[in-house]
Amino acid sequence: MHFRKSIVLYTLLALGASAAILTLILVHRQRPIILKGAVLRQDRDADKQTPIADVQVTAINTLGTSTTTSDSAGFFSLTLPKGLRRRRAVQLHFRNKDYRPLDVNDFVSDKLYIARMTPLHVESSASIPAINVSNTRVRYSVKATTEAEIGSAVKTFQVTNVGNVPCSKHPPCSPDGRWKATVGSMSLDAGEGNQFRNARVSCIAGPCAFTKIELENLSQDSRYFNVSVRNWSDSTTFLLEAEVVHPMVSNIVRESYPVIFGRALNFSLPAGAGGPSIQAELNGETIVFPLGPDLLLRWADCHVGVDRDQSRNYRCELKPGYVFQ
Repeated sequence: MHFRKSIVLYTLLALGASAAILTLILVHRQRPIILKGAVLRQDRDADKQTPIADVQVTAINTLGTSTTTSDSAGFFSLTLPKGLRRRRAVQLHFRNKDYRPLDVNDFVSDKLYIARMTPLHVESSASIPAINVSNTRVRYSVKATTEAEIGSAVKTFQVTNVGNVPCSKHPPCSPDGRWKATVGSMSLDAGEGNQFRNARVSCIAGPCAFTKIELENLSQDSRYFNVSVRNWSDSTTFLLEAEVVHPMVSNIVRESYPVIFGRALNFSLPAGAGGPSIQAELNGETIVFPLGPDLLLRWADCHVGVDRDQSRNYRCELKPGYVFQ
């Protein structure tokens, strides 16, 4: 009888384990598969295989259609319909107005899909001279803080007390609790819009050895300097000193030189950069082209990507009829 019960128990455990495994398999199969890849410009020179943004990427399979668009780095991510398994056939379509349509027959897998598209337009024409773009540089502004020296602040204050008086557990007392003490406080104000630098406090008269600076604090905006002193002997005098400055924020214009790979101009700007523009010579004429929110240039198509530190990466690809000199 005991033997039969053991057989039944083991059978139930085996069935439970099989059911759990089957459930895991079904759940795994129901998870959608995500295809990841990048779209690049077709060129024999690896330096000229620049990423292509705004490419419509479509995946067609037996269960349906998925569509996405490549970002400024050419990256795309396609979520396939649930139920589609790996090693199944999938057709990828890549479309962009400036490139020849590209269709790729492939299989669903975990690999990275790299697509290279051929430009529709030739770089130059023999009948129409191309416009030369040269001496490019990037201009932008950053906020900088400068300080105007206003002067210095000096103030004394006295902490009045009588020495050798037992505390008798009536605070404030000396640090060891024996003598009656006095706590005195003083504050300096730098004034509206001003700040303190090198704020400090010192004892200049009286039995300084029997005092303790308990608070020496500069406010968060550096306008106020607060001091608190404990004295457990005769009266003492303290001196507060600090330099006063007036901070001023101004915009500083900076320049950097972009890197050119093939027909693409690349540069990055720090997170705090503002008012970016590109200065370039078009057939020898120097022109400054502001890069507004829409990144519109008459001679290039520009895209921007933002990194984790909020710095921005720009890539501007020449339009037909323009060449880098």
